[in-house]
Amino acid sequence: MTVMVLAAGCAAGAAALLVRSPPRLAGRARMSGRSQLAAGAAVVALAVVLVPGLSALSAVGALAALGGVALVRRQRARRAAAATAARVLETCEAMASELAGGLPPGDCLDRAARTWVPLAPVAAAFRVGADVPSALRAVATEVDGAGDLRVVAAAWQVAHRTGEGLAATVDRVAISLRADAGTRRVVAGELASARATARLVAGLPILALLMGSGAGGDPWRFLLRTPAGLGCLAAGLAFGLAGLWWIETIARDAGDAT
Repeated sequence: MTVMVLAAGCAAGAAALLVRSPPRLAGRARMSGRSQLAAGAAVVALAVVLVPGLSALSAVGALAALGGVALVRRQRARRAAAATAARVLETCEAMASELAGGLPPGDCLDRAARTWVPLAPVAAAFRVGADVPSALRAVATEVDGAGDLRVVAAAWQVAHRTGEGLAATVDRVAISLRADAGTRRVVAGELASARATARLVAGLPILALLMGSGAGGDPWRFLLRTPAGLGCLAAGLAFGLAGLWWIETIARDAGDAT
């Protein structure tokens, strides 16, 4: 019983390292996903060494849970970044409309900051006469998914230096960002079938085990109670998680390239 409690505690500690962290803020470091995954694996490995009664099955289960939590966390981060990119586009379009209607830039930024808090430093920079493009670039760096603010910063800087109307410049940026968002949606749609196929392939071994049990065999006993079976289980879980991680990496890289 004590061994099981220790195993559960180690698994919980490893999973805690992968709990979704809040968006990055200025001056605050955040452990990368790979570092968290390595730290979690180290916790499980340390538990295996320090707890003699900890079974190999418990260690394999803890590592599987660790990998699953890492995948879920990565998918959530991707969705959160996509939502942030959509918010940047909405903000840019709203600013273009308000500027075209004659609203001063400072008021536009104040309104944007009220609807999206990360822009508060940008509005504050405008009020004190600081560098607005630099403030926009800082937000783009600090907030996941807000990279398009760099384009807004460049447009703001060009309009300020050349004297071109800010409304027209921001409007062109909004049109460009809208086109990029459409391209990202197309790419995501094309990759949806690949993701579905990867998940189906990852679940096929479970179907095979159920079929084996239904045919009168006992694959679960071999898999969970023999050294060779545990080795196959660990290798299968590792390859399955690696495949899902790989398809998520492809999707992320394809999205970043658009």
